[in-house]
Amino acid sequence: MVSFVVKVAVGVVVVVVVGVAAGVAVAVKYFINNFNGGIMKISGGIMKTGEGLEKLAGEVVTLFCANYIYSGKLTGINDDCVLLSDAGIVYETGELTVKAWKDRQPLPNDCYVMRDAIESFMILK
Repeated sequence: MVSFVVKVAVGVVVVVVVGVAAGVAVAVKYFINNFNGGIMKISGGIMKTGEGLEKLAGEVVTLFCANYIYSGKLTGINDDCVLLSDAGIVYETGELTVKAWKDRQPLPNDCYVMRDAIESFMILK
């Protein structure tokens, strides 16, 4: 088994382990030096667990995704997706400072959105 360490950027170390056992297995692990016990330092500030989507649980949120804009009450979160209740797809936003969407079409049921499709999220309207 061979392993080596490569420093990619300030604060980021990549460890690559290559071994042979009934074929070739390659495992790559990423270690971020700033990660410690669920707290990651971000450019001078601190991002704690419970931030991000978890912090917005129970709120009416807007999800800007790869193809659509979704809005609804954030009622579920897991590693793969989020659940919106009273969800809708926003086809035309109008001015973002106005309380109502210009064209929001309600969905007939709750909506699951894949987390990897979410580009940004916030409380907006």
